[in-house]
Parts: sequence; C-alpha cells; structure tokens
Amino acid sequence: MKAFGRLYLCLLIFFLYLPIGVMIAMGFNASPYYQLPFEFSTRWWNELWQNQDLLEAGRNSVIVAVIVTLIATPIGTAGAVALHRREFPGRNFLRVMLLPPIAIPWLITGTAMLVMFYWSGVGRGFHAMLIGHVALAIPYVVLVVSTGLQTIRQDLEEAAMSLGSTPVHAFFRVTLPLLTPSIIGAALFAFAVSLDQFVISYFLATPGYTTLPVKIYSAIRKGFTPDINIISTVLLLASMALVLVYAVFSKFGAGNVRR
Repeated sequence: MKAFGRLYLCLLIFFLYLPIGVMIAMGFNASPYYQLPFEFSTRWWNELWQNQDLLEAGRNSVIVAVIVTLIATPIGTAGAVALHRREFPGRNFLRVMLLPPIAIPWLITGTAMLVMFYWSGVGRGFHAMLIGHVALAIPYVVLVVSTGLQTIRQDLEEAAMSLGSTPVHAFFRVTLPLLTPSIIGAALFAFAVSLDQFVISYFLATPGYTTLPVKIYSAIRKGFTPDINIISTVLLLASMALVLVYAVFSKFGAGNVRR
C-alpha cells in the first residue's frame, strides 16, 4: 500500500506539473506553432520585450496588485485582530460572512459589483477595479492572519503590560513581531488574488486600461502565441520567488517564537 501511495502521489505531481513544464519548454521552441521536433531558440524571449501591449498590461497588473496589497493587508489585519480579540454584537456573523466572497464564483461577484457600481454612480474605471480587487483580497487576509493569531499566546501581552507596558505598546512590541510571518503570507495571498483576477478586471476596467489576465484572454481568442508562454513563465518564476521569500520570513518568525 505504501508503494501504491507513493506511486499515486508521484503521478499526481507529474500530472500537475507536466503542463507547466510543457509551457516553459515551448517558450524556447523556435516554431511559433509548437511544431516538433523541438528546436531550441530564445527568439520569443527577445520578441517579448518588443511587445509593448503585453508589457504594459503586465505593468498594470503588478501596479494594481501592489496597491491592493498595501490597502488590503492593514485593513484585513486590523479586522482579524478585532474579530479575534474583541467581543461585540455580530462578531460571529461577520466571521461567517467572510466565507461567501471566497466561495461565491467570481463571475457572480463581478456581475454584482458591476450592477452596484452603475446603480450607485461609481461606474467603471481604475477606481472601481481597485475597489473590487481590495474587496476580494480582504477576506483572504483576515483568514490567514486570524490563523496566525490563534497560534500566539495572549498572555505574552498580559505579561508585558504587567511590567508597565501599555496595550498598544505590548501589541506592537510583542504580538506584531510574532504575527509578521502570517501578515507576509496574507500579503502574498492578496497580491496573488489581485494579479490573477480576470473577471473583476474584465467587468470593471475601462477599455483603455488592460490588465495581464484580460490581455492574455484576448490574445488567446485571436490565437495562442509563444509570447503568452514567456510572460506566463516570468510570472511563474516571480511567484516562486515570493514563496521563497515567505519561507525565509516564516523560519525567521519561528526562530523568534522559540526564543
């Protein structure tokens, strides 16, 4: 049974990563139509830097994702602390209401936001897209930070206050450093959710402002080109780098806990 379990796990990992490997490899294939036999070439990497539309869409996505991360992370962290540390009417209801934005299909959420923004006069545009991205990212931040708060002993703050520290000072000097790995993980979630968001960007952005997922969708409708493979590979490498950064900070935070 153990051998069968290992074989099943290996086949599952192979099935998950094979399409990614093919995508990366075809970015180095000289043929624009993915013809075989494979002929190594960096032609498409060179042409990517000449594709201003795709690069601009990538820059737009990164800018939006960074802004969303900077807004959603402190708001979600404050919300998580309030839900975890404070007793107030409706707290359990608010906790439950964090789940529907994650579970509801983004197509329905995007349609609802489009209707609401038109009804309220907000309309479409960069501001509407930013609001939509932040609204979708905050529940992820709250859930990740809340999980981190459950692993931190609250009596550490009480011990600090018994030694003369104020509640605010104790939180920033005791709890916040221990919570840093969870906050970083939540920020990465917010960044990834925004960077990968297609429906909200497609529904709420104006035609003059295109994000990378919308641009890729439009390019695929006209015909899949190796440029898409290259930009996807770049995003994959960037995502892996962010995960490695988070792993380093997580180990650093774990060391603080042990001390």
